[in-house]
Amino acid sequence: MSNNRPLSPHLSIHKKILTSVFSIFHRFTGIFLSLGLFLIILWIFLIALGPNYFNLFKYISTNIFFKSILFFWTVSVFYHLFNGVRYLYWTFGKGMELKTVYFAGYIVLALTFISSVLVWFKI
Repeated sequence: MSNNRPLSPHLSIHKKILTSVFSIFHRFTGIFLSLGLFLIILWIFLIALGPNYFNLFKYISTNIFFKSILFFWTVSVFYHLFNGVRYLYWTFGKGMELKTVYFAGYIVLALTFISSVLVWFKI
């Protein structure tokens, strides 16, 4: 049995536009936030177990790998928040002009960067 059907185009041949990239990253940050929730649950659980277990968590949390995960989780929180507000405006039909969509996308990036820097460097 011969399978001579044409293949559908793969995503790699399509031009990546800002709106689709923002949408994909909104989904990725949502997944990453869900995974980060396990760290918060672990933190609360270790607090409840007592000071010895919490000291173990403090020791683990000083690791640069842990801090980098926490940094990207913070960036994800702000990106998902600001981009979610942008999507909320779209549900009301506001800001749907292409120029406004791109401008709002850059505003989301700027607010994400500024908020993350403010949280991490306490400026």
